[in-house]
Amino acid sequence: MRQTMVQALRAMGHSARGISHADAGVEAIQSLSADIVIICLVGEDCQSLARSIRASSPDTGIIMLTAGDRQHDKVGGYDSGADIYLTKPTSPEELGAAIHAVARRLRHILPARASLVALTLNSTTLQLKGPTATVDVSDAECSILGAFANAAEQRLQTERLLQIAGSKSVGPTKGALEVQIVRLRKKLEQAGASTPCIKAIRGTGYQLCVPIALTKFLPNARYD
Repeated sequence: MRQTMVQALRAMGHSARGISHADAGVEAIQSLSADIVIICLVGEDCQSLARSIRASSPDTGIIMLTAGDRQHDKVGGYDSGADIYLTKPTSPEELGAAIHAVARRLRHILPARASLVALTLNSTTLQLKGPTATVDVSDAECSILGAFANAAEQRLQTERLLQIAGSKSVGPTKGALEVQIVRLRKKLEQAGASTPCIKAIRGTGYQLCVPIALTKFLPNARYD
């Protein structure tokens, strides 16, 4: 069930990862840097984990998905910190709507949180500076990051990314682009970006999930 849910969430365009009951815990969840956590446990286990998450990460969205459909189950869920309480069975469409509802609340919180780990990209020195390191990037990587930073919601279609990569002497193929994205993720994480820093949008392209400030870009450069 967990794997099916993860696959469904990824199909919606979310970056999703499942954690087994045995591994579930605040430290494991914090290591994922998740914006929203979906808890699929029973009774007190569900509420206890929610309370721990809410205490350690007050800005994290929490959705409870459980079989407890009695009134005191729901009240206990909300009292323990849930933003939304869903009872099984729940359709992927309803779960997706719940995620979007929580995300609307987080829009006012995440920019302030993300600004604490903002990265700076310098196109003159070809360096990406972050809270933990300064990393050298290639000309093609710099162009891709610059285009991400200037795009609406920091999203770019695959075709646009292939154009940018091809203009910088990188083989304009989807395979080459995937390799380029993997390398960029590693460099962003090395600089101090939280994960996921770049996520795939199924059937569309990719989205940069961390803020990047652009400095000293050449006057004739274009990023659209």
